[in-house]
Amino acid sequence: MSGAAIVLVALVLDVALGWPKWLYAAIGHPVTWIGTLIVRLDAWLNLEASDEHGRRIAGIVAALVVIMVAANLAWILTWFLPSGWFGVLLGGILAWPFVALRSMHEHVAAVAAPLEAGNLDGARHAVSMIVGRDPSRLDQAGVARAAIESLAENTSDGIVAPVFWGVIFGLPGLAAYKAINTLDSMIGHRTPRHEAFGWASARIDDVVNLIPARLAGLLFAAVSTRPKEALATMRRDAGHHRSPNAGWPEAAMAGALGIRLSGPRVYADRVADEPWVNAGGADPGATDIGRALGLYRFAMLALAAVVALCALI
Repeated sequence: MSGAAIVLVALVLDVALGWPKWLYAAIGHPVTWIGTLIVRLDAWLNLEASDEHGRRIAGIVAALVVIMVAANLAWILTWFLPSGWFGVLLGGILAWPFVALRSMHEHVAAVAAPLEAGNLDGARHAVSMIVGRDPSRLDQAGVARAAIESLAENTSDGIVAPVFWGVIFGLPGLAAYKAINTLDSMIGHRTPRHEAFGWASARIDDVVNLIPARLAGLLFAAVSTRPKEALATMRRDAGHHRSPNAGWPEAAMAGALGIRLSGPRVYADRVADEPWVNAGGADPGATDIGRALGLYRFAMLALAAVVALCALI
């Protein structure tokens, strides 16, 4: 059964419906199910009494358990799918919650609306839903920058990466990737509790996002009116980013829009003195969020066209 065809159905469903609130109220969401398993393994295996080596080994075990559970359950479901178009449709329904085109657009648009209206507090609140930095310290440019960076990075690891692995490995690839990404988001941080325990999760996430992050950057560049600038910014600045992957779509977005991203930022517990991406660009504003969303929509259309071509082949 074509993984590309299943992914294409999932993309269409997500654009049309998102993940409805009534459905979430009824069954939750597969990512929250994965999160529940991670929380329990964190409590059971990440023992304060263990030394760094022991906690790192425990983290490896936890990551492998979560990934294998997600992938094997998806493989079992795939095995029971009927052949033909009906099986593709059912597979697409199962894959539907693992892509998030619509919710990504909605969350970023929710930042742009109050910012355009001059409601900085409302924009700060909206951006706090999608970034980890302290929103109370953000000015208008900081809010716009945070929203655009989140859009660029999450296009890569929330959409392009699951689509990439789904096209290659079908539903098990989608599920395994979302398990890896959820592990990284929950325990892959360099905090005292998760520095060692989350080490494996963070490293696995880095590896599986290497290709998708660069593909996301190329997509932004390809649909941009400034492709040369986007590509040049990627080549020059992607490696300056703290992440080995997030810098690629962010740099492409910055070059495509002629704005600067990244730079110093304030989190709840620290100040991160990050270098600028496209340092010569202008500080973004509310209208630039709209431009970024336009670029995102064109990039997602291009991605869907590529997936459709793969399905036909």
